[in-house]
Amino acid sequence: MSQHSADPAPTSALATVADRRDWWRDAVIYQVYPRSFADSNGDGMGDLEGVRSRLPYLRDLGVDAVWLSPFYASPQADAGYDVADYRAVDPMFGNLLDADALIRDAHDLALRIIVDLVPNHSSDQHEWFKRALAEGPGSPLRERYHFRAGKGADGELPPNDWESIFGGPAWTRVTEPDGTPGEWYLHLFAPEQPDFNWDHPAVGDEFRSILRFWLDMGVDGFRIDVAHGLVKADGLPDLGSHDQVKLLGNDVMPFFDQDGVHEVYRAWRIVLDEYAGDRIFVAEAWTPTIERTANYVRPDELHQAFNFQYLSTHWDAEELRSCVDRTLDAMRPVGAPATWVLSNHDVTRHATRFANPAGLGTQIRTAGDRELGLRRARAATLLMLALPGSAYLYQGEELGLPDVVDLPDEVRQDPAYFRGAGQDGFRDGCRVPIPWTRDGSSYGFGSGGSWLPQPSGWGELSVEAQSGVAGSTLELYRSALAVRSEQADLGAGDRVEWLKAPEGVLAFRRGAFVCTTNTGGEAATVPAHGRVLLASGEVTVTDDGEAKLPADTTVWWIAD
Repeated sequence: MSQHSADPAPTSALATVADRRDWWRDAVIYQVYPRSFADSNGDGMGDLEGVRSRLPYLRDLGVDAVWLSPFYASPQADAGYDVADYRAVDPMFGNLLDADALIRDAHDLALRIIVDLVPNHSSDQHEWFKRALAEGPGSPLRERYHFRAGKGADGELPPNDWESIFGGPAWTRVTEPDGTPGEWYLHLFAPEQPDFNWDHPAVGDEFRSILRFWLDMGVDGFRIDVAHGLVKADGLPDLGSHDQVKLLGNDVMPFFDQDGVHEVYRAWRIVLDEYAGDRIFVAEAWTPTIERTANYVRPDELHQAFNFQYLSTHWDAEELRSCVDRTLDAMRPVGAPATWVLSNHDVTRHATRFANPAGLGTQIRTAGDRELGLRRARAATLLMLALPGSAYLYQGEELGLPDVVDLPDEVRQDPAYFRGAGQDGFRDGCRVPIPWTRDGSSYGFGSGGSWLPQPSGWGELSVEAQSGVAGSTLELYRSALAVRSEQADLGAGDRVEWLKAPEGVLAFRRGAFVCTTNTGGEAATVPAHGRVLLASGEVTVTDDGEAKLPADTTVWWIAD
């Protein structure tokens, strides 16, 4: 089923990106959602050749690495996070030769490539799972997943009370080869995504082989999907409650953040360290506390873990400062860098989250105050990029894109939208293809429209419309990333020195650099900490050494 692999990337192909050790400690990594980035063949779906054609844009933006969401062979029940073949590219995105060309071109542009890995579950069209169904009860292939007999007199009830993150029970009953109702299988997400049984040695063997396959192709690292979910508690015990999705992030669950996951990642780290080029692992690990997140990035495990606590923090100076302190304090003992992120493919874009009242969560169905949201988003980005550690950007945020909150029901594709009592199911709003030009059938995304409809006026937010325009959000990002690369005190290290500031204002020093952020609704008077390097809005500096900082504005200073 796997496509023929291109020759392994020679060591020389990595030379342009291997100049600096520990590059990931302060890297800016840009997430590409391939189906929504650029379409090279006019079928309305983004693809690898489209990504490849836009790599110079990302180089010029100033990022260090590109993380690609899944492009593997998949029935696309969950936008590629249901993988049928981990060693093949889905035809909608291209083929392995396209992946090879993309990796090589990225390296020539001094960009690193991080690919998504989905080890918690496969597609129900994976060869293992199809054989497990066909061979019936007792099949050795069923031991590689979680097949169980049901409860009740005739096995008509699920084996336990676990609920799917997408809504409904986390178990589906199969029809056996003889036509009778049979065993149940576990799927923490969609029924098309059966969970692997990581207690079975064949699963670990297979994924170590998959790691080597892509490392031989030349990738620089892996983002690990549902990194907290691989290992389940012994016996798969009942949780004893309903609306379980609302409990996520509050406690260790019998199916999430089990201590056994760390044995898996120690074994993976041994594989990764066999390869030159300073390659990395990044965990998507939703945990109850940042302290538990730190367990994933101990020296012999993974390199980074997403900081979802920061993403979920409200636009409030006190809350932001507390989260920054907790994050740095948790990462320091394990020697890992902090990470900072404001948007991704699973949450409402921060330009829309910050446009709405606090407390609505990370999937929001209303547009809110667009002007307010953009102003806060710009300020939040400069604050994030000033913090020590690595920062993640989601495609289109550099254009100030809002979520598309009014997509017609008939075009939605998020599987959670079609299942009750799970996630809100509105992730499609942050996945609408991004605009490159003012005009065209899809504003430069491709020649044949786009798989999700783009709003009217999308072209005025495009790369073309914002390039070279002083004060545009795109130029703000370009300037911020250029300054960040020039200032040694930005990104590096693991501490900030907080400075005295008015209520609602954050101020911290890092060497000769100072960042000041006003999260309040009114302008604030603050000290002018030298020369203005960059600001998200208009800042007035007076002759007496003070500055008027508008509401929802961040300014970067450098000592004269």
